[in-house]
Amino acid sequence: MTAWISGNTTEAMHKLNQILRRVPVWAVYIAGLVPVPWLFYQGMTGGLGVEPIEALEHEYGELALQLLILGLAVTPLRRLTGLNLMKFRRAFGILTLSYVACHLLVWLVLDVQDPSQIWADIIKRPYITVGMAAFVLMLPLGITSNNASVRWLGAAWRRLHKLVYPAAILAGLHYVMLAKGFQIEPMIYLFVILALLLLRLPKPALNTASRRADSA
Repeated sequence: MTAWISGNTTEAMHKLNQILRRVPVWAVYIAGLVPVPWLFYQGMTGGLGVEPIEALEHEYGELALQLLILGLAVTPLRRLTGLNLMKFRRAFGILTLSYVACHLLVWLVLDVQDPSQIWADIIKRPYITVGMAAFVLMLPLGITSNNASVRWLGAAWRRLHKLVYPAAILAGLHYVMLAKGFQIEPMIYLFVILALLLLRLPKPALNTASRRADSA
């Protein structure tokens, strides 16, 4: 029975991967960017409630976090389930940075507005400091997410793109810190990020971490 279920699951995953191979990457970019103008329109026409600017910031930021998690999940999903999303991973990363940029622009242009206040907020408000740190780490990743940079940087490209790990943790912390009071949703996002990063550890390191947790 177990073998039958396993065989059917493997066959279904193989068929799903075949379908995904036929999906062009540009379609992912288009589908991923559709919410940008739609949410902006909703915000400008009262569709996002009584605090449209705050809501728009939140929507763009949450979509960025979801796409970041999706990008982090590509390798564990392939390893644990056989689902192959590797061809879309760069698109997920670029879309993540696009939504981070939208989130930041709404804050700068529509929320703060006063340029002299921007730096003061970055310094005085820890959740903004953490969020800006995450953005700074993501920026070189977006700039080098192209084949020319891969060729030019060589082995250094892979090392550079490991910055996504601390950036993801900072992004999750940013969401937790800006939440008013205790909210479960930001904690879930942070937990998922940490779990995905833990799954990426080599097995010896993972076993060591598990033993330390058991002995604590």
